[in-house]
Amino acid sequence: MMRRYLVILMMPCFVMLFGICCLAGCEGSKHHLKKVRLNEVAHSIFYAPQYVAIEKGYFEKEGIELELTTGFGADKTMTALISGNADIGFMGSEASIYTYKEGNEDFAINFAQLTQRAGNFVVSRNKEDFQWENLKGKKVIGGRPGGMPEMVFEYVLKKHGMNPQKDIDLVQNIDFANTSGAFVSGKADYTIEFEPSATLIEEQGAGYVVASVGKESGYVPYTAYSVKKSYLESHKELLEAFTRAIEKGQQYVNTHTPKEVAKVIAPQFKDTDRKTIEKIVKRYAEQDSYKENTKFEKESFVLIQDILEEAGELEKRVEYETLVTTEFSEKY
Repeated sequence: MMRRYLVILMMPCFVMLFGICCLAGCEGSKHHLKKVRLNEVAHSIFYAPQYVAIEKGYFEKEGIELELTTGFGADKTMTALISGNADIGFMGSEASIYTYKEGNEDFAINFAQLTQRAGNFVVSRNKEDFQWENLKGKKVIGGRPGGMPEMVFEYVLKKHGMNPQKDIDLVQNIDFANTSGAFVSGKADYTIEFEPSATLIEEQGAGYVVASVGKESGYVPYTAYSVKKSYLESHKELLEAFTRAIEKGQQYVNTHTPKEVAKVIAPQFKDTDRKTIEKIVKRYAEQDSYKENTKFEKESFVLIQDILEEAGELEKRVEYETLVTTEFSEKY
């Protein structure tokens, strides 16, 4: 009888303690998230599925605390990855080929693909009925030699019978983050720009988007997520969770309107007007830039090496199985 009485008296305490523990558990769950340092090649609406995954909390639901930094160039992002300053690098897959060719034993392996077309545009100083041949003899701000944006651009020029080094005055000594500013200040007739820079130049009245490199080049494995070989071997569950979060972002983008997507990712682009974001998402969606899943197909890897060879950046090909894994993307 005494024992039952004590239990009854202590019941409110148990309820209170249980509530406190639950609250502590909810708060403490944040501390159980596994931190992942992601270095992206650029911060662009082109990567909308990634930002949807961030803003919709898909990473947290997969147990990941994402720390995002921007490298402003595939070379810088790869340096961050190889040096250990990033866990995952998000960039063109050509960077993994270069790193492997340098003989690094702990080389980068691509485990998920995000976009499937080039994301840059030709911006002209004048409104014109653009033909690719219009670039002949003109000064054009391009990209870093050996980088994916520049190689795909040159691939398109060659398709139209032009020699990039002889037929146009190609400017390649301007840092990735400063090309739009250089164009606005009058340093070239054309510039090759990502979004939101291309549309912002247009909205300033400083130039006009006249062509899409992505539409002209066709499907290209333009951006992918990669990790060092050692990280891949020791963090398989984490990379599977990361891949799930990205695929959820891809699914959202491919099943919602540009207006809905723009609303979700707007916090990632606080200096860009919501209508502008919507316009850019629509432009990328209409040219089929956003991949529906993360699988990096073999045909894509063959194509990227075709482009590298044509650009004179690759002497010997690398096996697909060496630098690409689909063990995570094939599960979904």
